[in-house]
Amino acid sequence: MIALLLYRTIADHVLPWAMAFATRMLARSLNMPEPLVHSTGDYVVAQVIAFEHGVGKSLCPFRLARIVRAWWRGVR
Repeated sequence: MIALLLYRTIADHVLPWAMAFATRMLARSLNMPEPLVHSTGDYVVAQVIAFEHGVGKSLCPFRLARIVRAWWRGVR
């Protein structure tokens, strides 16, 4: 029970503060305003998601394994 309380305290109070601090430090090191850092991060996340749903789907190891097995069956 105490561990749950500790984890919840960390998740509720320390984690948001740490994320805000990291964002502020990144913005200062890049000499950019914080809102621009947030919007750039959102853009990067959107690009990664688009890649994963587009090209990343075709590079799925399970799908590639199925294609290779089907090809191997056709060769023999």
